[in-house]
Amino acid sequence: MSNSQDTVRPRSKSEMNISKHTGVQASETVLILQGGGSLGAYECGVYKSLHKHKIKFDIVAGTSIGAINATIIACAKNDPIKDLESFWLDLADSVTPPNLPYNVRSRFSAMYSAVFGNPNAFFPKWFLPSADYFFPFLWPYLYDKTPLMNTLNKYVDFKKLREPNSPRLIVTSTDIENARPSIFDSMYDNITADHVLASAGYPFYGISWTRINGRYLWDGTLLNNTPLREVIDASPKHNKKVYLVDLFPHEQHDLPRNMIEVWHRARDIMHVDKILYTLHMSKLINRQLGLIRNMYEILDKSSLDENSRTKFSNIQKEYHEIAQERGAIIDQIVRIQRKEDSHFLFEDADFSITTIKNLMEQGERDTILALSEI
Repeated sequence: MSNSQDTVRPRSKSEMNISKHTGVQASETVLILQGGGSLGAYECGVYKSLHKHKIKFDIVAGTSIGAINATIIACAKNDPIKDLESFWLDLADSVTPPNLPYNVRSRFSAMYSAVFGNPNAFFPKWFLPSADYFFPFLWPYLYDKTPLMNTLNKYVDFKKLREPNSPRLIVTSTDIENARPSIFDSMYDNITADHVLASAGYPFYGISWTRINGRYLWDGTLLNNTPLREVIDASPKHNKKVYLVDLFPHEQHDLPRNMIEVWHRARDIMHVDKILYTLHMSKLINRQLGLIRNMYEILDKSSLDENSRTKFSNIQKEYHEIAQERGAIIDQIVRIQRKEDSHFLFEDADFSITTIKNLMEQGERDTILALSEI
């Protein structure tokens, strides 16, 4: 396994028989975008490079800021490349001096955002006239994300999701009351800005929840920052080629030196993709279906009495139903992985214009490298 590409093992003959005989349909190309605050600018650069290589997606899925990026890609008002880049330039702050060293600039921008908010993303509650300034820990949130909704609506037209050539959009959030995922799928749901913003209410940063149909929803990263399983569940009949963007490094060889670096590394581990189990189960199920298919072919040629033949026919029918629902295979996963040279806990709150542009450029470079290794 390389840093950029996971090639799922070649399919066995029995697995190819599954695709041939059980109604598994043509392969889909999928883009999966993680949450990560301002690090989502990296995903903008990734998509720009993928678009330049003429890679088109059947499904675009994401959570948190990844859900917002995915939405602009799926239903931009104009050109998705230009709209996505303009969206990120709108979020960038011009207050932080651009020539400061990264460590200083990142801290300054994060602290500025924490105190004054971001006019195009979130507004601090303490600037509202009705705020109870003396008891902030009694507030259920610190920041109102209405400005982010207004910014998103500048660049998307949700009616385009119903057009036949638009990619399918899947966004995920977390139900506060039952701790279960809440998944919105443009194939079945009339997705609006509320659904998308429901995926981006990160409580650890004090971002407000969203109420949809009587349900109170928080950030999807609380349960899963890489919604591959949700994509497989939503579309189990198609083989998949997956492009996955990793915003948080899997590996860090230098140990944390203080509590800030401890929290930073722990945060990374919590948010890295955890798809190995999903891949393992997908392979296992398909291997089992392949073995059953081989057994069926042997028994079909064998002499069976009438009673056994009836039982076998019923088993065959049930097998086809299962294989049709879970017979698809993940052919390939292409990872585009962000790397970092320094460790700052609130790097995902650095909206300085220099950092946003650097992240977009880094995403483009890393994608070119990942595609060259396929």
